[in-house]
Amino acid sequence: MKEKYLVINAGSSSLKFTLYSMPEAVEIVNGLIEKIGEGDSSYTLKFDNKKISNEEEINNHTEAVKVMLRELLKNNCIESIDEIKGIGHRVLHGGELYSGSVLIDEEVMNNITNLIKLGPLHLPGEIAGINSMIECLPDVPQVAVFDTAFHQTMPEESYMYPVPYSWYKENGVRKYGFHGISHKYITKVMQEKFNKQDVNLIVCHIGSGASITAIKDGKSYDTTMGLTPLPGLVMGTRCGDIDPSIIEYICKERNLTVTEVTNILNKESGLKGLSGKNDFRDVTDLALNGDSKAKLAIALFERSVIKYIGQYYFELEGNLDAIVFTAGVGENVSYVREDIINFISKPMGIEINKEMNDNIARFKEHQTGIISTDDSKVKVMVILTDEEYMILEDTYKICNYKKQKVKGLK
Repeated sequence: MKEKYLVINAGSSSLKFTLYSMPEAVEIVNGLIEKIGEGDSSYTLKFDNKKISNEEEINNHTEAVKVMLRELLKNNCIESIDEIKGIGHRVLHGGELYSGSVLIDEEVMNNITNLIKLGPLHLPGEIAGINSMIECLPDVPQVAVFDTAFHQTMPEESYMYPVPYSWYKENGVRKYGFHGISHKYITKVMQEKFNKQDVNLIVCHIGSGASITAIKDGKSYDTTMGLTPLPGLVMGTRCGDIDPSIIEYICKERNLTVTEVTNILNKESGLKGLSGKNDFRDVTDLALNGDSKAKLAIALFERSVIKYIGQYYFELEGNLDAIVFTAGVGENVSYVREDIINFISKPMGIEINKEMNDNIARFKEHQTGIISTDDSKVKVMVILTDEEYMILEDTYKICNYKKQKVKGLK
């Protein structure tokens, strides 16, 4: 019987899924169920160059999973539910408990539930997705792949905050970092390209959500996101680094609660707060039409990237194999890459290969490549990230390791 593996990314009102055939890692179908429990829910499936979309009332995640399984069977993506041999879940936060992906059991679920205080915007939806998959497919191994796990190699001087030490010991206040699945994937790709494990990189995962990680000897050494995904770079709707005193000040000035201000900093700030648009394509269009606030938003975004490239270059003592651009903006917006490289050109001895840079994007003939000149002191590259593949790989390994252990017991 063919083996199929599901990769699941659940939100508070959504369920994103991709089905793969293994061990070839061939994508069979991907889909999205939206607006779960909101009265106007819908689902979309894409496979064999076809797209199926329908509206259907879906009240909760369990119903969403049942719709997904029904459609997978109906459209011959699977012949039987029994073909599904493993399910990998993207999970935002593993705290200090998990430095790698794990098979989900009762203890793991309890631990993830206890971490909701560190990921209140994401974990409840992810937990609902996991519980629904367990309810509908109780005999299929489920794997949690944590977005924070890769960053557990950071040294204390990278992850500690200069606040009362009891906040760390008693309340878990420290830098955890996010986008770890993406940073891990890029590190793996670069290890293969350079044919060595101990690569030193600055990985710029810049999209609507954005973070930069310093990779030292093949491991996460420092990263821009913190206790939550809010700090660091300017993002689509997140503010990035700001003076924390702004929160109390705005609470008093605008008669808002801390929760309301935090929500604004997460969902109404960044590019959106400055320009009114959070999609970089829309911000670019506004800037090209002379909108001064859009130009300012782009300048602040680029400057935040430049600042952290500089910091991490020094943290790595200038011993750098490559700077890598990835994710939506990093992969597709050539003028942003050019602006950033031109700014760091003199101090870092890097020159841009403008022709190559202009010809790289997901929608162009060249999707990856080196965008620095041959005589540059540091290579600058564009690499497509693939978080789903990283989740799939971990899930496949863990599920098959479990099978081997069971066989050994027999």
